[in-house]
Amino acid sequence: MPTLGEVVALLDRFFDPASAQPWDAVGLVCGEPDAPVRRILLAVDPVAATVAQSVALGADLLFTHHPLLLRPVHGVAADTYKGRLVHRLITGGIALHTAHTNADVALPGVSDALAAVLGLHDVRPLQQLPGNAGLGRVGELARPMTLRAFAEQVATALPATAGGIRVSGDRREPIRTVAVTGGAGDDLFAEVSRAGVDAYVTADLRHHPVSEHRESGGPALFDVPHWSSEHPWLGATADRLRAALDATVEAVVSDIVTDPWSMHLPFAKEPSTA
Repeated sequence: MPTLGEVVALLDRFFDPASAQPWDAVGLVCGEPDAPVRRILLAVDPVAATVAQSVALGADLLFTHHPLLLRPVHGVAADTYKGRLVHRLITGGIALHTAHTNADVALPGVSDALAAVLGLHDVRPLQQLPGNAGLGRVGELARPMTLRAFAEQVATALPATAGGIRVSGDRREPIRTVAVTGGAGDDLFAEVSRAGVDAYVTADLRHHPVSEHRESGGPALFDVPHWSSEHPWLGATADRLRAALDATVEAVVSDIVTDPWSMHLPFAKEPSTA
């Protein structure tokens, strides 16, 4: 049975912490390196629901994509939200480890898993970075399809949230080459346009960058929920853990939707278009 230190070393080989952005907070948050690890819960967010799930599951390690302590704190008193989570983890004997921007640029990483569930092949980096695989991925669909058909494929492939998917483009235009970035990706619009893709799938798109991108002739856009775009990486990572640890450790993917939006209502009137 591996120790926490051994599992962390394995995860750091998968997702090199040295490749994380300088502002990021990745790595081991709490946990005894010599403690045995029998069960790991993988989740996008370290929030109350996934911490409670790790306790109920009897997990020894909660491995998440998003950091709990991204913004600096001077203490973790139990009368604060983050402090309560840290105390619950420690008293439950559960370690917390995070791979964030280092998982975004790894090969395979977050965007590889997103490309895979969307049915893309011949995948390559969208933006090459020194020393790693780079940000985002570009790949090909097995056959061209309309924007509307691809939108339905995206909606079927990704785990559902209340927010749904927004699309910018003509539903009849053909889609074959697609760029993807797990999480927020509107800072890669220039690379997307240079890549000559037909569509770009990412999350957290904002009005002004989208408007400028489309007005300047950029490809169609799919704005999917942030949580949904990153969740496929959990299953891919769980498979890698099982293979590397010879099934001596149980790796469980959290099915709790921790996307913060809880309701989506369409407008009563159909929108008018030019």
